[in-house]
Amino acid sequence: MSDLSLARDHAFHLARTLMVPVTLFKSGDQYGALPSEELDADDDLEPIHEFDPHERGPAH
Repeated sequence: MSDLSLARDHAFHLARTLMVPVTLFKSGDQYGALPSEELDADDDLEPIHEFDPHERGPAH
């Protein structure tokens, strides 16, 4: 499993656990995930995807 796949999986599960939108981002050569409301526009982050637990769609 690649680093991006692992980060994507963790971000998805974090969104489902907290029941808030979570943004997967890249900073340098690392990936991270934070609740979307905690991210600032001034942060030097490259957003990759936002997981919203309230969107309806397939589980995977």
